[in-house]
Amino acid sequence: MPTAAIVFSDGCEEIEGLSQVDVLRRLGIPCDMVALDNLTITGGHDIRFTCDKLVDESLLDYDLVAFPGGAPNAKHLRASEKLADLMKQRFAAGKWNAAMCASPIALSKYGFLKEAKWTSHPDFKEQVASENPASTYVDTPAVIDEDHKLVTSRGPATSWAFAYALAQVLGVDTSQLEDAMQYSYLRDHINEA
Repeated sequence: MPTAAIVFSDGCEEIEGLSQVDVLRRLGIPCDMVALDNLTITGGHDIRFTCDKLVDESLLDYDLVAFPGGAPNAKHLRASEKLADLMKQRFAAGKWNAAMCASPIALSKYGFLKEAKWTSHPDFKEQVASENPASTYVDTPAVIDEDHKLVTSRGPATSWAFAYALAQVLGVDTSQLEDAMQYSYLRDHINEA
């Protein structure tokens, strides 16, 4: 079974990160909650939770590493030299990496988006596009770039689409869980609200 890690720091969008963990674990994918600096995280909406471990060399062993958004979180992830070094090693090894909402700014600084297809929260579109003029912004809930082994997404409302995309790039069929969690129903009926 493939493995995944979700990297958190203070100020993260709780729903984005915890949705990833929830979906991946429901699908039986081992998924660790990895903290950048401190095991106890205070999210952007004052929800406190505890991660499984701190960022270390084991990040290189996961099949996929993903970042939730939240502007403060994204800035912490972007600024961490230790995390950047590990992520660059993952990228060079052709492993899957992912970020949503504000956190594509971290992938951008690491140099992953130079010629990639990506999306982000609209508030960060111009920054990422200006840093990566040869890249292609795609206006969809989640974007999978097979060539660069990247998954990106837009914001809290696209958390489920992102989480299912993560499982799918790991080769896991999500259709039964999508039905069970009523995601298929939502996707098919969202415009009726």
